[in-house]
Amino acid sequence: MRERKRADRFEEAFALVLISLTSRAAQQSGWAHLVEAMSQLELDADVIGWFQHGSVLGLIRSLTGRDPEEAATTFARAVRYALMRRVTPDQVDCCSIRLEVYSPKGDSIQRATFDPGNHRRKPREAARDIAKRALDIAGSIAFIIASTPVFICVSALVKLTSKGPVFFRQERVGKAGRSFMMLKFRTMHVDADPKIHQHYVEDFIQSSDVSGSGKNVVFKIVDDPRVTPLGYFLRRWSLDEVPQFWNVLRGDMSLVGPRPSLHYEVARYKQWHRRRVLDVKPGITGLWQVNGRSRTSFSQMVRLDIQYAKSCSLWLDLKILLATPRAVLSGDGAH
Repeated sequence: MRERKRADRFEEAFALVLISLTSRAAQQSGWAHLVEAMSQLELDADVIGWFQHGSVLGLIRSLTGRDPEEAATTFARAVRYALMRRVTPDQVDCCSIRLEVYSPKGDSIQRATFDPGNHRRKPREAARDIAKRALDIAGSIAFIIASTPVFICVSALVKLTSKGPVFFRQERVGKAGRSFMMLKFRTMHVDADPKIHQHYVEDFIQSSDVSGSGKNVVFKIVDDPRVTPLGYFLRRWSLDEVPQFWNVLRGDMSLVGPRPSLHYEVARYKQWHRRRVLDVKPGITGLWQVNGRSRTSFSQMVRLDIQYAKSCSLWLDLKILLATPRAVLSGDGAH
């Protein structure tokens, strides 16, 4: 009621996100994770607390200076993403998110429900996803078979030229924030310090946001001391990414989609950045990869990924796949 009075006085809309757990077992173990997830999203002016004590958690956010409907939907999706990262699959299935938007100009409350797990899709979207998955399975199997000699040769070279395992496994953020283990050929020395890349990426995201252009800045570290001589060659021709076709076959990734994000990258994302990891699977190639790769700024990369998520289609995937060999052979922006 206080927020409604404030909204009426200043003519500003606000969003109320309500989270409830439908299972008693989930309620007993899940609230701590939900509160933690909501706290991560909370801004200084937000209000978080019980809407109904012990059963419904609420978060209020002002929608000042923005289109209320679009801003509220983005906010609810950010909440869904945060929950997907912090609760177990069983708890997700029992979780419900309800969005209420109060607009003083219309004097009405708009209601929408977001299922953080298997949200309903339109028949056209379901058919598109089935076709995309069929392309992923057929394409990954075909490439795995065709690249078997390359796979064997690169594996032997990695093993012979530096100490350590052939494959590099790293946890990445997949669709809806679910984590998966991504495979690559190892291109760095064993026990390489990951903080070098973490600090670089965090600074890059921040500098791109401040400058607005990100010109003359590359997404990957140039002359990275952690990379082996063979690793530079593998990265230059994108051969280190060949094992990712197993991730595609398993369903963790797609042939086409946004670049797989690291958790410490996502932790630095703004709300609009998070849209690139909510609705589509990460891909081996994508709009960003065929449009300059690491030579584009972070903001440009995010906008390309969001553009792909909005206009995703089988035809677009085929066009990107056909454009990928030229991008790889040119080496533009590869490091």
